[in-house]
Amino acid sequence: MGLLTFKGGVHPPERKELSEHRALEKTPLPEIVYVFLANHAGIPAKPLVEVGEKVLTGQKIGEAAGFISANLHSPVTGVVKEITKVYHPVLGKPDNAIVIERQGEDSWQLLEPQKPYEKFEPQEIIERIKEAGIVGLGGAMFPTNVKLTPPKEKKIDLLIINGAECEPYLTVDYRLMLEKSKELVRGIRALMKALGVTKAIIGIENNKPKAIDEMKRVSKGTGIEVATLKTKYPQGAEKQLIYAITKRIIPSGGLPMDVGVVVQNVGTAYAVYEALEEGKPLVERAVSITGEAVQEPVNVIARIGTLASELIKLAGGIREEEVDRVVFGGPMMGIAVPRVDIPIVKGTSGITVMPKEVIPPKESYPCIRCGSCFMACPMNLQPFALNLYATNRLYDKAVEIGLMDCIECGSCSYICPANIDLVKNIKLAKKVYRTLKGGKR
Repeated sequence: MGLLTFKGGVHPPERKELSEHRALEKTPLPEIVYVFLANHAGIPAKPLVEVGEKVLTGQKIGEAAGFISANLHSPVTGVVKEITKVYHPVLGKPDNAIVIERQGEDSWQLLEPQKPYEKFEPQEIIERIKEAGIVGLGGAMFPTNVKLTPPKEKKIDLLIINGAECEPYLTVDYRLMLEKSKELVRGIRALMKALGVTKAIIGIENNKPKAIDEMKRVSKGTGIEVATLKTKYPQGAEKQLIYAITKRIIPSGGLPMDVGVVVQNVGTAYAVYEALEEGKPLVERAVSITGEAVQEPVNVIARIGTLASELIKLAGGIREEEVDRVVFGGPMMGIAVPRVDIPIVKGTSGITVMPKEVIPPKESYPCIRCGSCFMACPMNLQPFALNLYATNRLYDKAVEIGLMDCIECGSCSYICPANIDLVKNIKLAKKVYRTLKGGKR
């Protein structure tokens, strides 16, 4: 297929070498987990357990409370200690979580039946995915079963698997493609069957040649192709990934299904395999613990709700004197957190601990309209103009020139020679606008 890409974007230092050589390792079972009811996009789950109740690993402890919602399952065998508010790394404020104290080793409550994906009917696959609480593991945490049930008028002809992992530092999708390639193919084939499509394409950046070769090897004769993407950020964003592979353009305000495509992450495909063939609901995920300010970066399989502080210990701990910030995710679209005693959620693909020398303090200057942000914007927006309208509270004017189309990738802030935090101002403007409009787009 050649090297595929999109217009715009940036190429920050990749820093994959810190952890890409580290094979995935299972973490020790945590003594306590904090499972947020809001562990997905949409409506928080409804708790099904009470304080003092004993639970098994994999037992459903929260039920989807709406169409866009997801089930929750206990990551450990233990007892529910409390249901209380805990700092949520995505929401940036305390939110309701089920706190479970582990008692002994795992005693599993698996999903039944466990059988090869070929023996599931398409609707059964979707129902199993819903029951397992699987959401997008690339970070958005959108319920996977919803993506697999587009309106009848939206004809899907292609499944794209996002193996780009364009965010600097993170390497868990890369490790999954190397270590779990056969299982991934089975998960992808199951997703294809659920959608009723005969073709899937895995998009992988060309800085991952081993993953490209391995996925090509195991995909022969399956209807799955591998597309080699140019290494560029944000190559893994849905709209950019779809355009790079298919040249289909999603309209303003549109979704991938509007151009006949469904996109799923590598980690999500693996979770689908586990739910169908091993009966495991989504209670754990792959996480990179990385950054120059940890002693020994690692890739782990960690239980949902484990504290970041416990995972950082597995990477040898933090070099305290060097730390500038701790980020849930990668440095471009991740969220900096105020402390490390915060639990991971289903969408936590990495914990990146960055030192001061990587992020030196920068003084900002007035915008000189150089156009660098416009050239870098993968959505062909004018971030300098959006910033101008945002800072002057001219939100309707900002919307007219594409405010709500911004994917908040941060390319504009990264490239700005005046060091203006454009994406921060744009994010705030979007929140204010939604609030003024009563939460509607």
